[in-house]
Amino acid sequence: MKKSMWIFAFSLLISVLGGAQSASPANSSPDSETRRMFFPRDMFWGWGQFDLAPPHNEIDPNLCAGNAGQYGGVNAPCSLFARYMLSGMLEVRPFGRGQLRRFMIFGAPTFLFGKTIPKTLYTWSPDAIGIEHSWGGAIYIAKGFEFRVTQHFLFDRLGARNTNLGQADLGNNGPWGRYMTVGVRKSFGTRRW
Repeated sequence: MKKSMWIFAFSLLISVLGGAQSASPANSSPDSETRRMFFPRDMFWGWGQFDLAPPHNEIDPNLCAGNAGQYGGVNAPCSLFARYMLSGMLEVRPFGRGQLRRFMIFGAPTFLFGKTIPKTLYTWSPDAIGIEHSWGGAIYIAKGFEFRVTQHFLFDRLGARNTNLGQADLGNNGPWGRYMTVGVRKSFGTRRW
């Protein structure tokens, strides 16, 4: 249930983001859109991305050992190497005026799909593997600098793959494990489009 809620929330946020972008008038200035104190029209910013990894170049979330094929060949239970990746970032700035306008919260989920085993099994299967997600908050300081706090969670497996998958199973730590960071980000430049 928790996993399906993440998928639903990500889909909802992407659709809301698209609606917020198309709902703002093309000739209005950014100042007129941010005059509302709470929930200004331009409070959402983000991106979504779909990636496809070709055969022999699968995405390795570090859930199965690289030699997983030695533990059952094409029928090895640990086949958590991804063919497809759906990722995104959503930043929400809920305040439009005052010093609180510098505050934002963000989320960055990554969904992995596929069923392959390096050097053993290459399929185009869209089987769900799991979700790697992080979230946090930030405060804009000045001149493109932000103070950020980020919490990154362990990899959440989906469906039947949420069990121990034999000797090649490395656990749920994923590529980065669980961590929390405090940092500073510097943004620069503007996009041409």
